[in-house]
Amino acid sequence: MGIEGIGARVVRKEDRRFITGKGRYVDDVKITGMAHAHFVRSPHAHAKVKSIDVAAAKAMPGVIDVLTGQQIVDDKIGNLICGWAIHSKDGSAMKMGAWPAMAPETVRFVGQAVAVVIAESKNLARDAAEAVVVDYEELPPVADIKAAIAPGAAQLHPEAPGNIVYDWEIGDQKATNEAFAKAANVVSLELTNNRLVPNAMEPRAAVAHYDEAEEHFTLYTTSQNPHVARLVLSAFYNVAPEHKLRVIAPDVGGGFGSKIFIYPEEMVALWASKRTGRPVKWTGDRSEAFLTDAHGRDHISKAEMAFDADNKMLGLRVTTHANFGAYMSLFSSSVPTYLYATLLSGQYNIPAIYAEVIGVYTNTTPVDAYRGAGRPEACYLLERLVETAARQLKVDPAELRRKNFITQFPHQTPVIMAYDTGDFNASLDAALKAIDYAGFPARKAEAKSKGKLRGIGFSCYIEACGIAPSKAVGSLGAGVGLWESAEVRVNPVGTIEILTGSHSHGQGHETTFSQLVADRLGIPINQVSIVHGDTDKVQFGMGTYGSRSGAVGMSAIVKAMEKVESKAKKIAAHQLEASENDIVIENGEFKVTGTDKSIALPMVALAAYTAHNLPDGMEPGLKESAFYDPTNFTFPAGSYLCEVEVDPGTGKTSFVNFVAVDDFGRLINPMIVEGQVHGGLVQGIGQAILEQAIYDDSGQLVTASFMDYAMPRAEDVPMFNVSHTTTLCPGNPLGIKGCGEAGAIGASAAVINAITDAIGTNRLEMPATPDRVWHAMQLQQAAE
Repeated sequence: MGIEGIGARVVRKEDRRFITGKGRYVDDVKITGMAHAHFVRSPHAHAKVKSIDVAAAKAMPGVIDVLTGQQIVDDKIGNLICGWAIHSKDGSAMKMGAWPAMAPETVRFVGQAVAVVIAESKNLARDAAEAVVVDYEELPPVADIKAAIAPGAAQLHPEAPGNIVYDWEIGDQKATNEAFAKAANVVSLELTNNRLVPNAMEPRAAVAHYDEAEEHFTLYTTSQNPHVARLVLSAFYNVAPEHKLRVIAPDVGGGFGSKIFIYPEEMVALWASKRTGRPVKWTGDRSEAFLTDAHGRDHISKAEMAFDADNKMLGLRVTTHANFGAYMSLFSSSVPTYLYATLLSGQYNIPAIYAEVIGVYTNTTPVDAYRGAGRPEACYLLERLVETAARQLKVDPAELRRKNFITQFPHQTPVIMAYDTGDFNASLDAALKAIDYAGFPARKAEAKSKGKLRGIGFSCYIEACGIAPSKAVGSLGAGVGLWESAEVRVNPVGTIEILTGSHSHGQGHETTFSQLVADRLGIPINQVSIVHGDTDKVQFGMGTYGSRSGAVGMSAIVKAMEKVESKAKKIAAHQLEASENDIVIENGEFKVTGTDKSIALPMVALAAYTAHNLPDGMEPGLKESAFYDPTNFTFPAGSYLCEVEVDPGTGKTSFVNFVAVDDFGRLINPMIVEGQVHGGLVQGIGQAILEQAIYDDSGQLVTASFMDYAMPRAEDVPMFNVSHTTTLCPGNPLGIKGCGEAGAIGASAAVINAITDAIGTNRLEMPATPDRVWHAMQLQQAAE
């Protein structure tokens, strides 16, 4: 490892432009003649669109055109799709309701677009939108899961009777029932995983430009995967032929999963640009983000765990209702199925598992992947259940986990996943030591003497990352492969460009990817540039989500680097009149082992491009590409311990300590990894004690601003004690497992387990606000 290579705590290269205001985001894009879009959105959760009068709006100053949902349908722009096919347990296909980019006939959630105003400025477009008159006929809404599945409930889609998307299952029901039949103890728990709003720092935006002369579209968009956006827009939405559409995702200010998907606004902007003959910009405001960005979580579950007389786990039975909102989003079908239920074994050796997942339509914003995407829901359910079991069985929660940990690898779970490696005891041991678990009883007693309630909570998580291999996910219904691509270009003077199909929206790829190259060639990272986010520059790639950029994206770079290094060694050997097998790469030079003969990388590169003295039959140039498709998912895992203090008079929770011990395999840049963990922990803690998207019975989002939706602030979270154990992943050349989602997966359960331990009652749902905690204590006291 060099001072800038793998394992070095290198300051992020890209931060200089970000902190000096030099970043280039979609809203910074300006094109000559650019017009601005503002959408007319439904104020109703469920209604028929009887008529739209645009005459007054069209007559207003600066208005170029007003376009409606019926017009986009008439122009044969396709409906939005879900790209992962799920089948119910009876074999029937999932029930996908039609989702047009703008509603021509029926709106199904507050904020759904029915028309768009194109004007000379954003303010003129906004003003004109107020003049559009829409005549709605209100229909009965169903704003939550229980209302949607109640007998006689209003139906959202004719394709989905009873508002059921699918009724899916996984595992062996017979074996699980047999495990429960012979159990000495059964522990059960009903819980809700609260709905969240992603709230990336940068709202979504799009700039679309149609070049009539070339019949070519360009779209600047806030996307985590621009190539997939181009594919879907061309192949399914009929917006433009793929070879006539360029998609650029420049600097993107956070995604957290919510910018994976193609949204109506991008489709409309492209279509409107061609209709009006003008470039069209739309930049969402925060209110639109609350109403239209895909939400996350929103499960209602019942779980049961069977134990033998020695407190060994025998079986797990889970029924989950998952809220899809009004429509199926791009990957929404997979989140509560293959990204959730397949992780219900957690870190434990559970012989039999059976899970049933019922997807439900409601008159709310569509729900899809949000940081962790199914894995946080699985971890929360399982770790709350295990903690509950420890209390009911009157055993130490650490020892109950340790007794049931998987210790032999590889390990095949009953729910598809085959864990390749891990050391769960090592992570737990490190966490117990870091938090001084042995000293907790004394600290609890001291807090009690001061009128406070002290609690400690565990969460031992595991996740599946990389979201691959392609053959496996294809067999499970995925509509795309989940490999990654890379191209390595060594320029004639020895500088290097890495073109990657991964996309950075805060992860630090420009630094970590450069560190990989620097480590292999022994060159400074400032000699390496990273190119991403432009479908005209980078060959097809799958983008960034599921903590896959390191394990999959960097592995593709390694494969391309190996090809480049092999060719460069041949050139160097020829130049130095040595055997190729004797050439080694050190400190930016190609050296002949055991001699003082060497040639610098720039000279090798120059030789490759001048082509004056190359080995016979060798093509000029020094550029290679590669595609990498993993052989398995990767499995980051860890142990989180949270210690809290609760004020019994107010229900306010204060953090005393939070320990996070993660096993991410090899760390490329520990500083960036720690930053990723910190961010995830804050999001997990935010869900546990603060955040919740709440709809009233009429389908109005009553938490549609930061005045009502409580985002975590610095004062709400503790200083984190973060450390790592390491087992290298055998499934990729770097041994990387992934780190981007871990904090959000493991934190919530640790916090709620700690609070319930402090207050002495298990009846507590997220978010554990002071009011909820106080009322939980009052109910417990009344019961006693």
